[in-house]
Amino acid sequence: MRMLGVFKIVVKDDQRALLFRDGRFVRVLEPGRHVRFDPGRRLVAETCGVLQAELPAERALLFAKAYPDMARAHFEIVQPGPSEVAIVSLDGDPRHIVVPNTTRAFWKTLTNVEVEVIDTATKLRVAERHLKKLNLGRASMVVDAYVESNEVGLLVIDGAYAETLAPGRHAFWAVNRQVKVVKVDMRPTPLEVTAQEILTKDRVGIRVTLTAFYKVVDPVKAAIETNGLENTLYRLVQFAIREAVATRTLDDILAARDTIDQEVRTFVTSRAASLGVEIGEIGVKDVILPGDVRELLNKVVEAERLANANLIRRQEETAATRSLLNTARLMDDNPLLLRLKELEALEKLVEKVGRIDLHAGNRGGLEALLENLYKLGNGRFEASAE
Repeated sequence: MRMLGVFKIVVKDDQRALLFRDGRFVRVLEPGRHVRFDPGRRLVAETCGVLQAELPAERALLFAKAYPDMARAHFEIVQPGPSEVAIVSLDGDPRHIVVPNTTRAFWKTLTNVEVEVIDTATKLRVAERHLKKLNLGRASMVVDAYVESNEVGLLVIDGAYAETLAPGRHAFWAVNRQVKVVKVDMRPTPLEVTAQEILTKDRVGIRVTLTAFYKVVDPVKAAIETNGLENTLYRLVQFAIREAVATRTLDDILAARDTIDQEVRTFVTSRAASLGVEIGEIGVKDVILPGDVRELLNKVVEAERLANANLIRRQEETAATRSLLNTARLMDDNPLLLRLKELEALEKLVEKVGRIDLHAGNRGGLEALLENLYKLGNGRFEASAE
């Protein structure tokens, strides 16, 4: 504020003012009211917030070079080396990570500024106290990883395996080095081999689907020394099933699925050890036949079922005929049994008829009627037409 050749400025408690005369720095103005005689309007003041505040690094370096006493009193200039990072704490609270070969400056007039410089060339891991307080997710020079309880972590530095990491949180400084954490699931894992068309020994094209289970036993081999574990196992199983199918006819394949499972498992197991995995169960899920072959097999199955049904029916007819023959012989030798069968037949007939009128004339009722229907003589049974 200017009035009648007087320069006035009010500085608050959380501020400082940089006073310049003709563009040259004069002094730092403390909180309060300041009045300067300035008839030529040569004074200019720049107000800055200084509570946990940062100022442009270029200006801080300029002040440090031109006015070193003033810079030491008011600024904290942080300049990590090529392999260093600096953690800046403001009033005891870690707030900033300064990357190598950069410069940042902070007001320390009202703020207690602490700087911890870490030489990442000798310290690979991020300290636990920094893990708890710093937001490392935004720090490009930090690799932060969580290893689950069912996993094993592999630390890879510049493409080479360094160490195995236990479950938990791990963070590393990635300064002048490439750091990667590879996580390997140690649980049994299913591998689905989708349908692939294979020619059998009798040149029938079929499609086979298969399921295999594997478990990692050597994570270093499985993750680092293998270029894509699951893809490699997939190809091995494909080769094994192709070998097992191509040497068999279609009938052999349909009749020996358990044998094929065993052959595939033996083939894959013998080669999986070099991949750091252990093979569990392997089983053929489906054998998909071409449409014409499937139709033909359905006809064959239907014909076999029909033949079996005819055979059973003939056996039943033979048994029934033999039973009738035995019954006839018994009735031929025993007239009383024949009479009982006659009465049984008449009883069944009466059950199905609501009313029966018998006209026997004057010959003695029902007995005369039955005698008129059947006549017994000479050990043979004769039917009467009367």
